[in-house]
Amino acid sequence: MLSVLSALPSEATSHPPIILVHGAANSAQVWTFWQRQLADHGWTSHAIDLRGHGRSTQVDLSHTSMRDYAADIRSLVNQLKQRPVLIGWSMGGLVAMMAAATGDALACVTLAPSVPAQRTDGSIPLRTGEFGPEEYGITSRDPENQPRMPDLDTEERKIALTSLGRESRLARDERRLGIVIEALPCPLLILTGAEDKEWPIERYHGLWLDAEYHQVEGASHWGLVLNRRALATAVPEVVRWLSVNCQATRPALP
Repeated sequence: MLSVLSALPSEATSHPPIILVHGAANSAQVWTFWQRQLADHGWTSHAIDLRGHGRSTQVDLSHTSMRDYAADIRSLVNQLKQRPVLIGWSMGGLVAMMAAATGDALACVTLAPSVPAQRTDGSIPLRTGEFGPEEYGITSRDPENQPRMPDLDTEERKIALTSLGRESRLARDERRLGIVIEALPCPLLILTGAEDKEWPIERYHGLWLDAEYHQVEGASHWGLVLNRRALATAVPEVVRWLSVNCQATRPALP
């Protein structure tokens, strides 16, 4: 069973719901501050724990694929009365694009997403198995010793560390092989962090998908989801963009 953390505004609005998709080897907890701010701006959000992550039923991720993760998103979409906005971070950004490519979203917002491909690379072998956050350079659980999170304060780092978990090696190899997305039928916004050394804006030069870009000052890769100082400007920018590109009067799901 999939776990979903929902946050509602204090008063009902006509905005479509938002589905938030976490990155590799972590969970819905990384959206803690995003959900608070989105609610403050009048938006309902649902932060999903992908299968085997966070509070979702724990499963062997050894053979879990990127398509499985996209299917998790579609499962949640089908439970909603309105077609949602999809927002994803890192691996979750690519999962959000995969779901959006099938027409499941009114709009798609990605935070330093894994880059899709126009063709697959047949030289990349696909392996099964699991790995943990150490593969991304997180080898300590001490919140004061997190060089990958230079812009996070102690509280923010504790949330990041609590979110960590296992990940599918197959899904990671599939991203290296290439997840082909030819086009998106909805508007796309890509956010990057000015202090993100792993996924800087240069990674997206030459991207064939029609997209708008916004760079978040002072944000590292983790800072795009948990740096509250950076989110004070990033979330309002996303809300502004959604107000222009995502009308609540679009057709509901059949």
